[in-house]
Amino acid sequence: MQERTPGPPTGTPEVGRAAKYAEQDILDAALALVVEEGPQSASVVAIAARLNAPSGSIYHRFASRDLILATVWVRAVRRFQQGFLDALAIPEPREAAQQAVHHTLQWTAQHPVEAKVLAMHRRQDLIASWPTELGEELSSLNSAVTKAVVGFAVRHFGTPDRESIEKARFALIDIPHVAVRHSLGDQQPPWLRDTALAACLAALGLTPDPS
Repeated sequence: MQERTPGPPTGTPEVGRAAKYAEQDILDAALALVVEEGPQSASVVAIAARLNAPSGSIYHRFASRDLILATVWVRAVRRFQQGFLDALAIPEPREAAQQAVHHTLQWTAQHPVEAKVLAMHRRQDLIASWPTELGEELSSLNSAVTKAVVGFAVRHFGTPDRESIEKARFALIDIPHVAVRHSLGDQQPPWLRDTALAACLAALGLTPDPS
């Protein structure tokens, strides 16, 4: 008789088997609940129900609801920032500004759910108490963007004084974000990008690229 090889102990996942409820699935479910029904709807029970999963499987990956929503928020910010920072890394100020505006409008059009969370809810609206697990993440979340805006101000205005930095921030961040809010959740009208770009360049004292 052939000897049977013992299997893994009951309740122990086999090595190499993918987790049934992945972290990104949990975050996506929480994100959808926030957008569809508001932040208060994204309880652990509701997230588990959306995934047809036991609540214990959620707590296995996230210790609390606040940690889930904080991670959702940080993930959305980081995803947006990547292209924005790439744009501001362009040495020529006009091209950098144009690409920054283009990225903001394009990213929000391509990621409407995450864009709604960032545009409609402050961090304080989502998370009652910021989780200690993400304390360092919060403290450094906007440092790269701040550094990039200061660098842009130096390249364009020649100085990192307060007025130059505020002008750069207004042109590169505030103006495109107002444009995004204009059509949040709807298809962006054809004129929106050109209008936002013209306003951004005007605030910087630049003219559009003739090409």
